[in-house]
Amino acid sequence: MLTGLALASVAAMALSSCSGGGASSESEDIELRMTVWTSNEDHLALFDSIAEAYMEEHPEVTDITFDPLPFEDYTSTVTTQIAGGSAPDLAWILENAAPDFVDSGALLPLDETLEADPDYGFDDLSESATALWHDDSGALVAYPFSTSPFVMFANDDLLAEAGLPSAAEMQANDDWNWEGVSEAGAAVHEATGKAGFVIRDFDYTTWDNLASVWMGWGAAPWSEDGTQCTFDAPEMVDAFEFLHDAAFDAQSMPGPGTTADFFAGESAFTVTQISRASLLDGSFAWNLLPLPEGPVGEYSMVGQAGIGVMSSGEHADAAADFLAFFTNPENSQQLAQYFPPPRVSQLNVETLAATNPTLTPEQIEDVVIPGIEIGVTRPSHTDSAEIGQEVRSSLDALWVADADIPGTLADTCTAIDPLLG
Repeated sequence: MLTGLALASVAAMALSSCSGGGASSESEDIELRMTVWTSNEDHLALFDSIAEAYMEEHPEVTDITFDPLPFEDYTSTVTTQIAGGSAPDLAWILENAAPDFVDSGALLPLDETLEADPDYGFDDLSESATALWHDDSGALVAYPFSTSPFVMFANDDLLAEAGLPSAAEMQANDDWNWEGVSEAGAAVHEATGKAGFVIRDFDYTTWDNLASVWMGWGAAPWSEDGTQCTFDAPEMVDAFEFLHDAAFDAQSMPGPGTTADFFAGESAFTVTQISRASLLDGSFAWNLLPLPEGPVGEYSMVGQAGIGVMSSGEHADAAADFLAFFTNPENSQQLAQYFPPPRVSQLNVETLAATNPTLTPEQIEDVVIPGIEIGVTRPSHTDSAEIGQEVRSSLDALWVADADIPGTLADTCTAIDPLLG
């Protein structure tokens, strides 16, 4: 509810602005603030260096601040700031909140600003990467600065300790599918006491991370137009039956209340994004593979985030101009070391290998690039915060040994159907 109310208020403010963006007429002493959810010192140092270069060329902008907010409360904090009249000039936006921001009119259209620079390469932005960030008129209202595929990391040392083939051998033997991974995970758990496969950051709360599994069954939480719940569809039931069996019967996946960190050597496999490769310290042999095949075959999921300019901001025009500089080809290439770019020309081994030294060129070519090219974003919907809370509460009944899986998923639809219309 907070997201909807806050963004409705910002849309009203935007409509009342005769300039269509609320930009200030001031020509000097402009200060900009961008909310982000990273507090990584290397990330922030890179952002600051890009901002310094911009301010050297634009002396009217005297300060650009990157404001880290806790990830867990990020969207609610930003919308609270908007509702309270202290909106940032620019903001990172999570994909699950994209429909709320895009549909509300809270974001400034960017096409004119980005196309004005002949060196920007507006046509270089991938159509699939930008799909989530167009409003009803077709205008681009946020730049997808990060399009990172979910992949599977494998601990080959743990597999060998359990007497199993390596992950690459599993793939070569056509065993790189969810059933094969679950069988291998169960064997590792029995032989070593370590965990099998882990859906990182799920922890039986962040339910939409399970999309990295259920997409392999061709399942989705709601219809493509977002009006009808499909948690109770046969494909979703089958996917959750697989997950429930893995947690409670096969024990190939840690159950509720149990944690295992792949990067500390505590599990055989983990599903996460490629940026987590920086956590590898060389303490075990590992490999990177695409998500295992499901009953529908190969698939890919990407996590995505956009940068938008608040249309009601005091310095919206200046903020849009900075966004164009921040995401131009040169700076996009710098950002690629942490955030896979949406530029077609930069989705190549040369660019991504230079900025991701932990990964081999083969892993980038065979896993990362195809994962970005065919990847589908996690589920998103308007009023995402309220829907997400209802789904999480309803799915809690699944995580017991004797769960009624079809009944629980039907109850989930009962809970969220009134919110989808």
